[in-house]
Amino acid sequence: QVQLVESGGGLVPPGGSVRLSCTASGLTWEYYGIGWFRQSPGKEREEVACIDSRDGRLYYGESVKGRFTMSADYAKNTAYLQMNSLRFTDTAVYYCAAEVGLRVVGNRCPREWSYDEWGQGTQVTVSS
Repeated sequence: QVQLVESGGGLVPPGGSVRLSCTASGLTWEYYGIGWFRQSPGKEREEVACIDSRDGRLYYGESVKGRFTMSADYAKNTAYLQMNSLRFTDTAVYYCAAEVGLRVVGNRCPREWSYDEWGQGTQVTVSS
């Protein structure tokens, strides 16, 4: 049984940093593409970052480029999202997702329906 568990969320001041983790069990991480998403109340789920399963190349959503960095430790079956220079608008529930053989097309992270496996989400609140 595949399970993804996010951790690391919390309350962060504007301009602050936080690192989220996504640990997987029940799958072989290196064969999967991984994505980070976020969702705020009343908004659609937004792609934040992703890794192409073919070559490990990273891609980012426009709103987080230059501020967020995604990485993965395949030995630990864990993906990370380092979030810097946080803004009020980054407040959301953050989810990780995984899909075997995920391919990135057109330099844009795949939409949420491309993924079969999801974590439960972790809340990040940017507030002073």
